[in-house]
Amino acid sequence: MEKLFEKTKERMEKCLDSLDRDYQTIRAGRANPKVLNNVVVEYYGTPTPLSQMAAISSPEPRLLVVQPWDASTLKDIEKAINIADIGINPQNDGKVIRLNFPQLTEEHRKSLVKDVSKRGEEAKVAVRNVRRDSMDDLKKLKKDNEITEDDQKDGEKKLQDITDKYIKQIDQMVKDKEDEVLSI
Repeated sequence: MEKLFEKTKERMEKCLDSLDRDYQTIRAGRANPKVLNNVVVEYYGTPTPLSQMAAISSPEPRLLVVQPWDASTLKDIEKAINIADIGINPQNDGKVIRLNFPQLTEEHRKSLVKDVSKRGEEAKVAVRNVRRDSMDDLKKLKKDNEITEDDQKDGEKKLQDITDKYIKQIDQMVKDKEDEVLSI
């Protein structure tokens, strides 16, 4: 039964990691190099993550500078950033690409907060699905007479406690991201 709890925790941890990766791609008004994590550049016929082709720095709070290691890839990188649709137009000066992050409007901030909440709810649903699967596994163990009814009840309570812990972490992540988006 301990194996079941470990597997459950592992799967719920993956839900948290996924939510964290989702949140990294949301622009909160500040320049964050992680918004470029999903940018893939076609490099000699091979899709290559931008982070493997260039140095990405943030010299100012609202500016990202992408400096490719191979200057000949500048146009390809600019094209990939446009295709990734991160909501910022790259400015190519022949040596580096600059991404200026505009001040977010109040309306845009509110829509981002809704998106943050929606993604948080999706993560909670994923965690609850993991709990449901684990509960089914417990019922199967009981049906196969591998555990007693008391063990099943204790197991269900422990699964609920684990689920509550992860739901609480998701709520905290949602709150932190909403605060970040709403801060000016």
